[in-house]
Amino acid sequence: MIKATLSIVFVLAIIYIVPILLYGLASVVAGLKTPEGASPAQFLISVLVSKIGTAIAFVLIFYFARNSLSGQWLLYAFTWWLMFVFGEVGQAIGPNYTWKEAFTGIISETIYLPLSAYVTNWLIGLK
Repeated sequence: MIKATLSIVFVLAIIYIVPILLYGLASVVAGLKTPEGASPAQFLISVLVSKIGTAIAFVLIFYFARNSLSGQWLLYAFTWWLMFVFGEVGQAIGPNYTWKEAFTGIISETIYLPLSAYVTNWLIGLK
């Protein structure tokens, strides 16, 4: 379980840092802004809390299904990516979320999900 815990920490770092870098770049290039009514610190903390839950679920699902998923990290990442893409599109269709934000989110997920799955497979996959 130590490797799973370490994997959660690495996945959390990946899925938190990659979007911050991409959204930061998008704010410069495309003018994205933090949500109204939230300070940048409050926004980053709220994102961190949601990413903690995602990292735990991402790693523990892989951990408990490692007999089936070991070596299938790209398929595992694709499954999560597909779910997140639908989430981004759904948010963009609704209010208070733009297609620019959705597109940036999809790019971010395209980077951090395979990287997270690779690291998770490397740490807790069957050898």
